[in-house]
Formats: sequence, C-alpha cells, structure tokens
Amino acid sequence: MVTPKVFESEYRFCLILWEHEPIKSGELVALCKEELGWKNSTTYTVIKRLSERGVLKNEKSIVTSLISRDEVQIAEIDELIEKKFDGSLPSFIAAFTKHPKMSEQEIDEIQRMIDRFRKEDVK
Repeated sequence: MVTPKVFESEYRFCLILWEHEPIKSGELVALCKEELGWKNSTTYTVIKRLSERGVLKNEKSIVTSLISRDEVQIAEIDELIEKKFDGSLPSFIAAFTKHPKMSEQEIDEIQRMIDRFRKEDVK
C-alpha cells in the first residue's frame, strides 16, 4: 500500500490528531483553532480532504487516523531520497553525515541504529 501524501499544514494537523485520537470532530476543531489558529471551516475541509485520501476516517463525528506518524515520515524520507539523491540511500546518508553539528552522542546513536538493523536483517 502506498502511503498518501501529507502536506506540511496537514502534517501539523495530523500531529494533533495522533496525540488525541480517537477524538470528536468538534474537539479537534477546537484544538486546531487553539494550536494552529485555524477557522472551523478550515479544519473541517482538512478532515474531509484527508478522509478522501485515506489518511483518516471520520465516522459518526469520531476522527481516527488510518496511517501512523512513522508511515508518513518514512514516505516523506523516501520522496526526499528519490528527488534529491536519485533514489540512493547511501548518498543520502553520506550527505547527512557531513552535517557539521552532529554530536558524538548522535553519531553513537546512529551507529547503534545501524547495528540493530544489521542484527534484525540477519535473523
């Protein structure tokens, strides 16, 4: 299954949804007004649009997600790698590791992730 595209403003909306789901649509509207400064109509439009694209469902005024934050983030990274690095994960990692502000702790954590991945891949 292909993860539907979630644009930046929709992603901010989804962050609120993921934190509070399942949630009544009226409560979600109030949260979006408070946290995003959106009008009621804007939130209902986004709910409808994301529902049509399969990102969430709105049944009996209860809104729940159909895709997770991880799925959206992975799809976004895949798109970035495809567009900016010709689909090459090693090229992406090479560019990423040239970041001048990486701390020793961040480097160690990345190495632990790679080690865990390698162990899981072997099983």
